[in-house]
Amino acid sequence: MGAFSRQQFFQELASGCLLPTAQQGLEQVWQLLLICLLCRLLWKFGHLPSYLKHQSTIAGGFYALYLFFELHMVWVVLLSLLCYLILFLCRHSNSRGPFLSVTVLIYLLLGELHMMDTSSWHKMRGSQMVVAMKAISLAFDLDKGIVENVPSPIEFMGYIYFVGTVIFGPWISFNSYRDTVEGQKLNSSWFVKVTCSWIKSQLCLLLSNCVAPYLFPYFIPIFGDKLLQKLISNMTFLRKILSVKAVLGLREHTLSFHFSNYFVSYLSETTTTLAGAGFTEEKDHLKWDLSVAKPLNIELPRSTVEVVTSWNLPMSCWLNTYVFKKALPFGMFQAILFTYTTSTLLHGLSFHIGAVLFSLAFMTYIEHVLRKKLSSIFNACVLSKKCPPDCKHQNKKVFWVYCINGAFSMLTVLHLTYLGSVFGSSTDDVDFDEDGMASQTIHKWTELSWTSHWVTFGLWVLYRLIM
Repeated sequence: MGAFSRQQFFQELASGCLLPTAQQGLEQVWQLLLICLLCRLLWKFGHLPSYLKHQSTIAGGFYALYLFFELHMVWVVLLSLLCYLILFLCRHSNSRGPFLSVTVLIYLLLGELHMMDTSSWHKMRGSQMVVAMKAISLAFDLDKGIVENVPSPIEFMGYIYFVGTVIFGPWISFNSYRDTVEGQKLNSSWFVKVTCSWIKSQLCLLLSNCVAPYLFPYFIPIFGDKLLQKLISNMTFLRKILSVKAVLGLREHTLSFHFSNYFVSYLSETTTTLAGAGFTEEKDHLKWDLSVAKPLNIELPRSTVEVVTSWNLPMSCWLNTYVFKKALPFGMFQAILFTYTTSTLLHGLSFHIGAVLFSLAFMTYIEHVLRKKLSSIFNACVLSKKCPPDCKHQNKKVFWVYCINGAFSMLTVLHLTYLGSVFGSSTDDVDFDEDGMASQTIHKWTELSWTSHWVTFGLWVLYRLIM
């Protein structure tokens, strides 16, 4: 489609991309959606004892795993069995969280390095991550008394293989799962939430595959043919036009990557809500308000901190509760570094993912402390997170305050474009070896002159100077 004129492109867009993409997306997940709905209806209208409800979600989760991973699902099953074994053996201990965390991380590292081929292991990375997060959160909740007793094997496996989250996530707590299997009533708000999340997921899929890759050549034709020829004829502008086109190309690439994440996020909202989870109780009213990602906070960000939080809200909550707060007594920077290290290990031993996450650790920390210092000096609302309406800062809605926040917003967009450049067809290819990923990542950032890293270093120098 890249060689077409604009008129030809829009003529071919529907039949050549939009319809095939939507059809393939539905073909891949319709059975999962049906299983989620069946479990929801069974729990609500079946009047089943609790153990049969747990068994039904185990059966649904097993079938969903087989649909997506076939016999490779055995590695997810082994992880769940190992987790319950550790919980059972440590049932009289108050350190079940740390023991289980270490065990899970060792299992994941062994899986990456020895137990099976990398490509097959990476296909299950999302499900492995969800299982690990559920088991670890349960262990820490048992230590804190939030969950009183070690659940039975059936109840534990029902939680782990809850059909609404076993494939695409997100993480939900054990108590949330217990409330789910009680079979909350069906109402219009539940149906509206499922429908809206599904529509959003499909729109994000289409935007990722059919719009973002062709954003500037066709949808926003910044460089028309006449303008391009005129500028190229003037050699003094040649380098400028090529560099601007390169930046716009990176932005297209980053947006495509972002919307693929939003697609998975909204799809996980759909499956989780369809299966009956993802609600909060307000007196006698159920509010179906599960939110996995906040695209506006990412595309129009206030700070890198806001982007990291909004990328995956349940995982951010999990990391904050079970990692960051546990490590905070050792210091803010140490806690941030430990949190991003944990996230890296859960995502798997991929160089480009680790490089991006550790870069984000430094970027978020330096931006946070710098903006905190500037807020103190100028007594202004320029923190990484938006101040509440009743904050005590003197300077709130002042022009120069908007300028400072706007500058950091633009800087965050630069960071996202820079970091997102390493996620592409080559680096995301499951057959691409780790040495190839490392060289590709370093080559890509070298082409971009390590811009974001140098900017981050400059902000750190500025912070040290004004301390």
